[in-house]
Amino acid sequence: MFGKIFSSFLVGVAALFGGHGGAPAQMQNNQAPQGQEQIQGQEMMPQNGTSTNQNTPGRASMTGQANAASNMPSGLSDADLLKIAHAKPTTLPLGDSKYTTTGAKKGYIYLCNVRKDNPGSMVNGPWINGSTWTSDGKVSVSGTVSWPNATFSNTVSGNTRTLSGNDLPVGHTTGVFPVATDDPAAKYDPNPNTIKTQTLKDQLPANPSYYDTPNCMGMEVGVMLSGVPLFNGFDAGLRDAQAHEIQDSCEAHPQGNGEYHYHGLSSCFTDIGVSTVLGYALDGFPITGPKVAEGKYLSTDDLDICHGITSDVIIDGKKKTTYHYVLTYDFPYSASCFRGKPVSYQVIGGMMQSQKGSQQGKQGQGQANGQGGGRPGMMGIRGSQNQGNFGPGQMGQPPQEAISACSNQTSGASCSFTSPMGDTISGTCKSVSSGTVACVPAQPPQQGGQQF
Repeated sequence: MFGKIFSSFLVGVAALFGGHGGAPAQMQNNQAPQGQEQIQGQEMMPQNGTSTNQNTPGRASMTGQANAASNMPSGLSDADLLKIAHAKPTTLPLGDSKYTTTGAKKGYIYLCNVRKDNPGSMVNGPWINGSTWTSDGKVSVSGTVSWPNATFSNTVSGNTRTLSGNDLPVGHTTGVFPVATDDPAAKYDPNPNTIKTQTLKDQLPANPSYYDTPNCMGMEVGVMLSGVPLFNGFDAGLRDAQAHEIQDSCEAHPQGNGEYHYHGLSSCFTDIGVSTVLGYALDGFPITGPKVAEGKYLSTDDLDICHGITSDVIIDGKKKTTYHYVLTYDFPYSASCFRGKPVSYQVIGGMMQSQKGSQQGKQGQGQANGQGGGRPGMMGIRGSQNQGNFGPGQMGQPPQEAISACSNQTSGASCSFTSPMGDTISGTCKSVSSGTVACVPAQPPQQGGQQF
């Protein structure tokens, strides 16, 4: 019983404690995990890349237990796509707070758990008008910084696609971060973060399975083939990130750990055709551009509830009819839920979820990354090796709920707390790191499971 409860708890923690910095997050039951950034209390974290039995949504989806794979929808032909495509939109509706936690909904982001923090952009620019916005007139962070040491690889071996790199953009420049005080962008979003190299290595299914029941998501979508992670369409305050936040000329910026990332379609992607792979989501399905023909683009209305469609895509040099997510100019901009089982909810330092129980212990990326100053990072796992977990003498950080449960207790005292998934966890207050006492579950899981 404990193993089941704790496993459920860890998945929730993985989604929720992906590492915001700044003010403590306000937790709500059954709401979204965040891989968002941190810009003085901003978002959490991203991830990178560039290229050579049916259950109800919510808990079941979050643990990767969606209904059995079914037949993928029939692929649309080029002629079909041309019929539904239209001109590039100019005035766009804001996506502020357009999320759901009870099931996928078209035009909304289906979050596993909600974690709302203070956004970094505190002043609306003149490009935002009531409930709409336009990219015309929106300022960008100044600068053209080159990154000659940027690395990224995209390789396939058997049924595994491995994306690895250092989270620096391959093929385009960035703005100057931290944002200079005399940069016009500082008036709206004085991002104090510096772009830093990261260790990116994600192993995704090369032939992902399509599920009728979508899986919920955290704040991160996947890895683009520029070596840069893709976050979903929200900022730390669950507002429309593309509208409110100020990015550089390639529509990207760093969060508190220095992870450079996008929230949507970048103008630095030179080929945004609907058959062109621009990246891969954390469930393994490709991400493409929206362009069907000159002056003809797909939008949210043309796609399914996860912001995807089935059509011909060029994958690894070969044409394949497959489901794929489409980057659009309108919210939610990219995947809004997962059609496959995500192997993780974060690109870098994420808690890897096994697609099959027998694989648990092979997947994982160790200690999660805490972002910014005030927030514990999420736990990482390496199966039976128990690396990256937290506990006496171990690496990692406990979730805030576990710390709060022992805030007025001494080591050895009994404790309990409610996990983000709604489960009651009982245990003993123990010192898990220098100066930190947290509620450690009374019964450790079996070897091969996760513990803290």
